[in-house]
Amino acid sequence: MTSALLMAAVGILLQFIPHEILRYFGDSSTGVAPLLIQIAGALYLGFAMTNWMAKGVLIGGIYARPLAIGNFAHFLIGALALLKYAFAAQSSRIVWLVAFIYLLSAVLFGIVLFTHPLKTNDAAKNQSG
Repeated sequence: MTSALLMAAVGILLQFIPHEILRYFGDSSTGVAPLLIQIAGALYLGFAMTNWMAKGVLIGGIYARPLAIGNFAHFLIGALALLKYAFAAQSSRIVWLVAFIYLLSAVLFGIVLFTHPLKTNDAAKNQSG
């Protein structure tokens, strides 16, 4: 649910203020760049809606695997790109913050993807019974 809300917030910002975002990072807000920012915003909103609609679904192991792998890939690849940018350039604190959030999300979705969600529940039932 947290990733859905985060992605929705980013998607809305990218949709409605692409020129301001480009200016904040020192890029020209002319040409095709604002359009690409808005398309990225549409991707974020679509992913947010997918995550929101699946918030009640058990995720992990083989359950909802496409959703888990999509989120894991997005956050891992995004974290690597953000960290590369943050280390290479004199980046602002906001870039480091977003890189940290992406890295944390990648780790959490990695745990969800590569562990079985029912094993801990089964172990807890066996100990209490």
